[in-house]
Amino acid sequence: MTSIGAARGAAPIGDPVASGAEAAGGHRHAAVAYERTSRGGIAIHIGPLVTTEVGDLFALFADVVASGDGYPHAPPLTRQVFDSTWVEPVTIVVAARIEGALAGAYYLKPNFAGKAAHIANAGYVVDVAHRGKGIGRVLVEDSIWRAAAVGFDAVQFNLVFESNRARSLYEELGWEVMGRVPAAVNGEDALIYYRRV
Repeated sequence: MTSIGAARGAAPIGDPVASGAEAAGGHRHAAVAYERTSRGGIAIHIGPLVTTEVGDLFALFADVVASGDGYPHAPPLTRQVFDSTWVEPVTIVVAARIEGALAGAYYLKPNFAGKAAHIANAGYVVDVAHRGKGIGRVLVEDSIWRAAAVGFDAVQFNLVFESNRARSLYEELGWEVMGRVPAAVNGEDALIYYRRV
């Protein structure tokens, strides 16, 4: 299997890993895959997205864009816009799977170019059928350690809409509001969040 956004020096997906994504020697590797149970009691397989799942992620993200839920992209989603968000400029894309099916994902990529590329941007998506089961929390928690594993020292969210239900989760996990963008999309304010990793 080929992963999307393969990280520098990452271990193969098939490497045996202990619970909690601890690889041999106590170091976490960006390409590690592992099982975790969500707060909702759901067994989730977490690991880098593989090329055979890109079509499923496109469909999931297209539904999110069409609903206007959390992303500023204009519907209908095109493959070019999808690729520019999830495929081409990314460092790594990590998937959450339930019983082998894609249930959610996130990406990590440089938020800025050049000297500020050490600050990541991340985007998360959970299939509407799996929301409220703790999958989003698992993805966000995973992104914190995995961001450091691929060389970032902070994660910044650029446009978190005030109505975004995940705001309390971000704040609980250590993100702080660094600014506000008035009337960012359709008149709704958006917040800029920042967290060191």
